[in-house]
Amino acid sequence: MATVISIGTAVPQNKHLQEDILHFMQDAFDVDTIEKRKLKYLYHQSSINTRHSVIADFGLPKEQWKFIPADKNAPFPNLDKRMDLYDKEALPLSIAAVKDCLGDRNPKEITHLITVSCTGMSAPGLDLQIAEELKLAPTLFRTSVNFMGCYAAIHALKLAKLIVDGYDTAKVLLVCTELCTIHFQKEYTVDNVSSSLLFADGCAAALVTNGEDGKGVKLLSFYSLIDNNGKDDMSWKLSSKGFLMSLSSYVADIIKADIAGLVEKALLPNTLHTSDIKHWCIHPGGRKILESVEQSLQIHKTQLQESYEVLGKYGNMSSPTILFVMKELMTKASEGENLFGCAFGPGLTMETLTARYI
Repeated sequence: MATVISIGTAVPQNKHLQEDILHFMQDAFDVDTIEKRKLKYLYHQSSINTRHSVIADFGLPKEQWKFIPADKNAPFPNLDKRMDLYDKEALPLSIAAVKDCLGDRNPKEITHLITVSCTGMSAPGLDLQIAEELKLAPTLFRTSVNFMGCYAAIHALKLAKLIVDGYDTAKVLLVCTELCTIHFQKEYTVDNVSSSLLFADGCAAALVTNGEDGKGVKLLSFYSLIDNNGKDDMSWKLSSKGFLMSLSSYVADIIKADIAGLVEKALLPNTLHTSDIKHWCIHPGGRKILESVEQSLQIHKTQLQESYEVLGKYGNMSSPTILFVMKELMTKASEGENLFGCAFGPGLTMETLTARYI
């Protein structure tokens, strides 16, 4: 049965304290004293300590900014410039995560490649760049999951399971690469403040096989729900000045109202109940989202420890984030223990997976 046997992660070298990012945002948004205080309060309530970015500016004084113009009247980077930065930085970050994932395994054994991103795209794209860099077979099966947002890794794992269940010898490499910070916008709006508060850059790679290595996370089943009531509360759109995020505070409320019933239905195919779940792999979309999950499922904060730890160290990296959480959980799990994963994205979409450690 399809099993995640290894996960590798990578982040850009620019590691920024949340406090330094706050000071950057106060300057970049060019706001008055009252708004600076509001930003400070929000940042101090985020439960995020550090984030990584391919852009060094977020941790530098204003006079040293390079990608973001220090002059408020200067034009901001357009979509072309942002995609140029994605093309430059996405591949080395992806390769670092893949190498962490594969270890001593021969990349040429990979039969299928699934790339995931909602922060950059081109053709030829990241999938072909990875294949060329790793010298993968020219007959490689490739597919890409684009623009699904934070839940895309679970969708990609679902595809990997379909492949492995159909081809016993398949070795599927899944690579989630997101450079969220390259889409920073200068307008002081609720959506832009929310994005600048939460999002970061990172990559995670996972290897899915039929479990011949003997250890890993066996993928049992998947379940998803689209709540159309939240379709306007989370969105991600292209524009000439970059990708634009819409993120409402109501998202946490929608998740709180829906997730208990969602989990119950997702566990039914495996005759499981919430009490049977040892490990909760919840996408740390933000502190309020994690708190909503705790309250709805009536679980203790300590049961989401790994989600909080990833949020604190890395922020929300969109699609790779839940794989960062799963990697942490894999170091602590024992054979036979059940895992439940859930991530959220535009739609409002909630994707889940049920798995078991072997």
